[in-house]
Amino acid sequence: MTVSGLSSGGFMAAQFAVIHSATVTGVGIVAGGPYGCGLGGAMVTPACMTGTPSGQGARLVAEMNEMAGLIDPLAHIKGQRVYLFRGAADTVVGQGALDALRDFYKGVGVPEANLQVLGAFSAQHAFLSLTAGSDCGYLGAPFVNHCGADGTTGGLPRYDQPGAILSKALGAPLSPPVNSLSSAPQSFAQAPYLSPLSEMASTGYLYVPEPCRTAGAKCRIHVVFHGCSQASAYVRDSVYGKLGYNGWADSNRIVVLYPQVEKNALAGNPLGCWDWWGYTGPFATRYGPQTRSVQAMIDRLAQSGS
Repeated sequence: MTVSGLSSGGFMAAQFAVIHSATVTGVGIVAGGPYGCGLGGAMVTPACMTGTPSGQGARLVAEMNEMAGLIDPLAHIKGQRVYLFRGAADTVVGQGALDALRDFYKGVGVPEANLQVLGAFSAQHAFLSLTAGSDCGYLGAPFVNHCGADGTTGGLPRYDQPGAILSKALGAPLSPPVNSLSSAPQSFAQAPYLSPLSEMASTGYLYVPEPCRTAGAKCRIHVVFHGCSQASAYVRDSVYGKLGYNGWADSNRIVVLYPQVEKNALAGNPLGCWDWWGYTGPFATRYGPQTRSVQAMIDRLAQSGS
């Protein structure tokens, strides 16, 4: 299983991959930060996003949680394949977050061959899509932009971030994405999988290629965590339908799960972000409500033969 995400989804991908390192083999983090950075609560989140959060500190937090049995043994992370990205023009998440991520993964023993760090693209705060989105330097919804493959703000060919993430996270040459999907993204009720206080939406999305719809198909699973204000309720199908993961999934037998978070100002989440600072409780452990909810969805997919 592999995971990826943007912004709060990048933080979520980082913490999910640490919490469940025994089963997560690859991770793509776009404009996110290191595991456990937000444990100090909302007061420390600005430093995590724009300052210089410590990768060494994140490793120590992870070691303590490992000793307490709250996360999988860190030794598993050494085998993960890791993609890290922050646009050089990002005005939301700073260079310090990317540096801390790099230092964390190096600190836990991820070899150089398994670690890809990209910070030179002139990109704003967004997922980068081959086929959809706004100009490279645009900041705003749907937070899906397009940039030149050489890291410039324009030009062709464009950079295909979903393909780059999947290629790195899976660690093997992939078949090119299809031009015409064999299936269509589908909605599903998240409620049966949600833990109390998860603050997640009632509906999630899933892309299942036609070859993966038969029992025992043995397809891989990839989870995409959207960013703040990027759930389907606010940007429709910009992520689960247009970003570009599905074309790669179709040609490489990958089921893509797009779990969704709801905005809730009363719960301390007015922008619909994934929890990386504690608004749902013990977010950085296997007992975190959102972590448990997503894991329940993954377990159901695994049971169905994906």
